[in-house]
Formats: sequence, structure tokens, C-alpha cells
Amino acid sequence: MIHPDTELRLISSEVGYGVVAKRLIPKGTITWVQDALDRVFTPQEIEAMDPMYSPILECYTFRNNRGDYVLCWDNGRYVNHSFRPTCITTAYDFELAVRDINPGEELTDDYGFLNLEKPFRPIPERRCARKVVMPDDLLRCYPRWDRQLRSAFRRLSHVRQPLARFLHPDVLALARQISLGAAPMDSILSCYYSGQAEEGTRRPALPRVALKKPAGKSGL
Repeated sequence: MIHPDTELRLISSEVGYGVVAKRLIPKGTITWVQDALDRVFTPQEIEAMDPMYSPILECYTFRNNRGDYVLCWDNGRYVNHSFRPTCITTAYDFELAVRDINPGEELTDDYGFLNLEKPFRPIPERRCARKVVMPDDLLRCYPRWDRQLRSAFRRLSHVRQPLARFLHPDVLALARQISLGAAPMDSILSCYYSGQAEEGTRRPALPRVALKKPAGKSGL
């Protein structure tokens, strides 16, 4: 579930649609939670589906660390890519705002932490050394993302959390302990799916809606 203070807007003719903050979403806010309505498919279930589903699955799913495909039911699927993301996923099936997201500003992810199955070339960003999202970006970029997450976690207990009710009580309690420095934060590296090389050429699945994909769309 995506944060309630967001809405879907047309960003530009080149980008397409994206998820935009309607009000200030402070750093440390939980911006997305994998909830009971999100669908999770195993690779075997994906392969058994009618090919007519392929374009939807390729555009609107991302892979978790078990190699399963997650299909978001709401506007979470429309979160765009950025190499300077406003939100970063955690090891706990939720995402955090890693800086204040101002009204009218996009919620973005770096697709490098979403286990892409093939390289993805987004719209270029100014003064950014990275130009292509690679399937193994997590292995290289996790130290920077961990630093951003630790900083955001410190704010988690001090800002409004409308999505907290959708977290399992044990996960919420752990998140609050991490926020208070009473428990260590698991690295985002634990989100990496390491079995892709063993699967050969499986049907590609792009993360939650990459609306900056050259063909027009791409995933959250």
C-alpha cells in the first residue's frame, strides 16, 4: 500500500505518470508497505500463466529476495525510477522516505534494489555517474543505501506513520527499536535475489512501473 498522502499525476509526455506527494512526507516516513492485497507469484506460477499476462507482469512486478514476483494492487506500481531516490526499500517489506518529500514532488525508487532481470536504461539524470540500472546493483550500492536508511530510521519514531497499521506487530516493534537505537538494522543487501544466474533466460520482469522505460513505462 502506498502512502495515503499521494496521488497519481502525469509527470511529462516523456516520463508518463508517477506518484506525487499531496502533502509534506517527512524523512523517516513509511511510504509503502507490502500488504494483504498485493499479489505474490512464484516463478513457476508465472511460467504457467497465459502469455497474455506477460506485458502486465513485465511492467508491474518486482522480485523479492526469494525470487518471487510481487504485483502491487494500487498506485505503488507507478513509482518511477531515480538514481537519487526519495524512497528506499528495507529488509522488512516496507519503504522509507530518505529525505523530506515536498508537496508536488515525486516518490521515486532506484530500480537497482528491485532485482531487475536485465539491464535497464532510464532517462538520463543530470550530474549522475550511473546511467544504467544493473541486475546486481545491490551488491555495489548497498553501503550507500544502508547509510541513507539508517539516517531515515532515526526519524521513524518521530513522524506520523499512517501505514504503521499495515505492518505486522513484530515488524513494527522492531522498526521502532531500530529507530531508537535499541536494535541493529538489517542491511538492504538482504533484499538481493542471488538465484538469477541459475535461472537462465526467464521472462524479464521490471520493477513496479518504470514509467521512464524507453518503451514508455517501467515499475515501482
